[in-house]
Amino acid sequence: MHEQKLYPDDFLDAKLDERRANDSLRQLRLTEGKVDFCSNDYLGIVTNGLIGGSTLAHGSMGSRLLAGNYPLIEETEGALVEFHQAEAGLLFNSGYDANLGVISCVPQRGDVILYDQLSHASIRDGIRLSFAQSFSFAHNDVDDLSRRLKTVHGGGSRIFIVTESVFSMDGDMAPLEAILTLCRTYDAHLILDEAHATGVVGKAGEGLAQAAGVQKECFVRIHTFGKAVGCHGAVVLGSERLRQFLVNFCRPLIYSTSLPPVSVRAIADAYRLFPAMHAERERLQQLIDRFRRAAIGYERLNSLTPIQVVIVPGNGVVRELAGRLQKAGLDIRPILYPTVPRGSERLRIVIHSFNTEAEIDKLSGLLR
Repeated sequence: MHEQKLYPDDFLDAKLDERRANDSLRQLRLTEGKVDFCSNDYLGIVTNGLIGGSTLAHGSMGSRLLAGNYPLIEETEGALVEFHQAEAGLLFNSGYDANLGVISCVPQRGDVILYDQLSHASIRDGIRLSFAQSFSFAHNDVDDLSRRLKTVHGGGSRIFIVTESVFSMDGDMAPLEAILTLCRTYDAHLILDEAHATGVVGKAGEGLAQAAGVQKECFVRIHTFGKAVGCHGAVVLGSERLRQFLVNFCRPLIYSTSLPPVSVRAIADAYRLFPAMHAERERLQQLIDRFRRAAIGYERLNSLTPIQVVIVPGNGVVRELAGRLQKAGLDIRPILYPTVPRGSERLRIVIHSFNTEAEIDKLSGLLR
């Protein structure tokens, strides 16, 4: 007798087979003790165990509007606001939640969102949930952004520009001051994702906006803690009015259980730690420069940040090269289409302050 599946799921094979045919099927894997050229732990806060254990609760027992608000979370928000020179701030459970929440609820029907075409998936998903119109502009192309602004300006629409300080797949930085000049010209509101700049960019790791002295001109700044800061969560910085708006209308905040005290303590501890990690940031830059000076046999993107990109077109080709590097003991992952455009498949190499010169030289030699 033929046994019928309780929950038939063979319909899922069609999309999975597409990925297999494109050699782009994603799989989870362990690091297995290899040299870390993969993680976002730029300053080694996690690797070196710099944030100690805590006996605080691992549950917050509710959303911020119910049982999940407590003194430590508001005290930590206050410390973040002071460090980042903002008027107000609001903690979120992750950078993904923060981007999704802000962009989906702040721009209204009739508004326009202009976003960098290489924006993170969390930004794109927020845009998909928004009632505003949206258009992309060419990556870091101020001229293309200006053309877009001329097209949408003057129609009575409120305009939001969304970009990132440091782009996670290319490692380059936004032309922030030029974008803000356009914001002033066209009365646009800038939403800036500082995820990969936090802890790394600026003398104290304060991020690109503060390093450039333009933090007051940003409508929203989003700093996430899962990269150099070495813990979890994110903060949305802006005006007190913005904070009140998010508390009232931001669904990922309203309907999510808030961060537990143990996580919030880790954020507070990390913010007492990383601003003084000047030696680690200097060491990190030395290693970045060493890798950038090394001759390799592949095209690479021009990045001054820990994210170094080697272009190896073709999913199969880049996957094979990454496999050779893995066998040599280096944890480097391929970035495949459709995560990046076809033909720009790559190795995403992340350099850390705890890497050694010998490891950098080994990597460069293998890529020659």
